[in-house]
Amino acid sequence: MPGDTSGKMRSRDGAATTAPHATAATTAGHPSAQGSAKTKHGRSKRWRTTTSPKAQTAAVITDDHVDKYYGDIVTSSLEASGFRTLKFVFPHGEASKCSRTLNQIYDFLCENNITRTDCLVALGGGVVGDITGFAAATYLRGLDYLQIPTSLLAQVDSSVGGKTAIDLPGGKNLVGAFKQPVAVLCDLDTLDTLPKMFLADGMGEVIKYGMIRDEKLFELLEQHSLENVSSAMDEIVPTCIDIKRDVVEQDEFDTGERMILNFGHTLGHAVESYYHYETYTHGSAVAAGMCMMTEKTCTPELYVRLCDCVKAYDLPTEVPASLSELVPLCGNDKKRASAALRFIVCETIGKAEIRSMPFDEFAVWMGGDA
Repeated sequence: MPGDTSGKMRSRDGAATTAPHATAATTAGHPSAQGSAKTKHGRSKRWRTTTSPKAQTAAVITDDHVDKYYGDIVTSSLEASGFRTLKFVFPHGEASKCSRTLNQIYDFLCENNITRTDCLVALGGGVVGDITGFAAATYLRGLDYLQIPTSLLAQVDSSVGGKTAIDLPGGKNLVGAFKQPVAVLCDLDTLDTLPKMFLADGMGEVIKYGMIRDEKLFELLEQHSLENVSSAMDEIVPTCIDIKRDVVEQDEFDTGERMILNFGHTLGHAVESYYHYETYTHGSAVAAGMCMMTEKTCTPELYVRLCDCVKAYDLPTEVPASLSELVPLCGNDKKRASAALRFIVCETIGKAEIRSMPFDEFAVWMGGDA
């Protein structure tokens, strides 16, 4: 791997799992395979892979949008590195992160005789990474998989940390597993192909990182907007990955400190569910969730500051649905502990606090019905 460790997370076997700018497809875990990539500044990087020597077949899982841009590039690169390659493409969008798509992936893997000595490659955004990771965690009781995130949201958040899941009608990410990828390889140049709404989507999670852990990051975001933030991605993406790495290393299985990464998600997931995962992207819902929670828990000055930052990235600070309509949907949130609901509050930018409250009290306090 490249010598520069900025923005890298290390897996439990010590292998580096992120490489900003690196074109992931040239390595992808093949024994002794070598790869090279160009950074945005034209510098060439070369490395030798360190993953399992057993993999012979790489099954690329992607969606129909990402496939148009990178599907052939990735499969060709894998084949050039000695892999037998397969590709499964499903319709893009959160609605595809369901048991039906998962079963289709299982059938695909079975029909193509994928074994435990093979690997999966998640090529795409958060939906692709989540469902591919869950397939890898469960098919044949576990396969290696590689994350190649192509969206900002996936690069800074969902691809790092080993959470995998699918959605149920009753809520988001309710069925899943913790499954660490053998590597997470980020190429910031893939962000250049993102429509602005998907760049904004990722910025919802980026703002979250500033709020929970890094005031300097938040101040950097305040100095930019959706129109010019791409110029700061070389700093933003590694910073976010570093924050998540540090948190996950302390609490891999989400029983304590890792919960702070869910700031904005208690109400955000309720927003997504209320609108059937159609009206608001995940990052938009999280942005609105952060603002709604901050309005109830923090000073007016901090609330205004957060809202101003959120608006600069074309993200919502609220939604038409009332709290009385949203709060009941928080009942299925994964952070519930028996009758209590745990939620995250940032009374100071850069510091997060986990709070717990009986769900009925939470509903009344937030303005919903008990």
